[in-house]
Amino acid sequence: MQKESLLDPGSTIGIIGGGQLGRMLAIAARQMDYKTIVLDPDAGCPAGQVADGQIVDDYASRGAARDLARVVDVVTYEFENVDADSVSAAAELKPVHPSTTVLRTAQHRLHEKNALLKAGIPVAPFRPVESHEDLRDAASDLGYPMVLKTSTMGYDGKGQIIITRAEDTENAYELLGHNNAELIVEQFVPFTMEISAICARTAAGETATFPVSENIHRNHILDTSIVPARIPDDIADSARQLAADIAGHLNVVGLIAVEMFVTKENEILVNELAPRPHNSGHYTMDGCDTSQFEQLVRVLAGMPITEPRLHAPTVMVNLLGEVWEDTGGYPDWARALEMPGVSLHLYGKAEPRTGRKMGHINVVADTIEDALYIATEARNRAWRRSPDL
Repeated sequence: MQKESLLDPGSTIGIIGGGQLGRMLAIAARQMDYKTIVLDPDAGCPAGQVADGQIVDDYASRGAARDLARVVDVVTYEFENVDADSVSAAAELKPVHPSTTVLRTAQHRLHEKNALLKAGIPVAPFRPVESHEDLRDAASDLGYPMVLKTSTMGYDGKGQIIITRAEDTENAYELLGHNNAELIVEQFVPFTMEISAICARTAAGETATFPVSENIHRNHILDTSIVPARIPDDIADSARQLAADIAGHLNVVGLIAVEMFVTKENEILVNELAPRPHNSGHYTMDGCDTSQFEQLVRVLAGMPITEPRLHAPTVMVNLLGEVWEDTGGYPDWARALEMPGVSLHLYGKAEPRTGRKMGHINVVADTIEDALYIATEARNRAWRRSPDL
């Protein structure tokens, strides 16, 4: 295994992408006295507000990516839908973590599934789809329901359709297959729980995996993360080991978030990968001795990583644009912060929209039940909603 060169405090980290993940990474870097420069087309982006500098240009600009690489010591990206060719251009000049090979794998669902299958990682049965006939033929192997997905650019439920009967295959194919979009269809997994585990891995191959999060989605967007996940210890241990195994198989240097299904037979199936900090890991900012963002800074700087410890049961609830829309742009943060143990994290986004992630609340408490109640009640108070809504 290679050993990454050590970057002393005062060095500069380049971040491609200026959203909330980049913002929280920049804040963690500043706490350790590392500088950050962001590449993002939006001059008012969340990360740019707290970084030491910003290059305002399109993600697809190879020139801008090279300009970023010239003024930093190491480069990372905050989400996987950046332009891989531009990231490769940056990698010609400075180290990029995770690598463009990892990025290209995670950007393409079919490549991702094949890589997992090759590594012996359990996934739901799937088939590539290049025509309506392929989709109909897949049904004979996978059965109904099936999930048809675009191979690229899908997140928060975008680019996917659940197909429950043969009569719906043609319409589903036409909706997602336009403009020659590459498609994949997967067998629907009747899971009992969605979980995730985030693993940090150094250039020397050392790994440290965060406690497993139990994730509850609404309208395909993460709503609540509960840690520790309410699953048997052996299942949690297996999930963490799977995340570490995947990080090793893909030679990840940085972070990788592994989203998984737990079936009624307590089998774990890997659903998706994200080679970056992850929404379901936001609980680590208050619930662990080392956050996912600090852990990534350590890896990028070549510093040692340690196995994260959970202080106590922790719950994270997302704050979406609806909270602003329903309160005329003025959520009642004062009432929310009256609740004990509430930590409020806002992202500095100027325009709230339905389904847009604007912030989150973390609560650390003595029990899962207490943390879940306080986090939910705090959000309801900010939203000026009664608890039963």
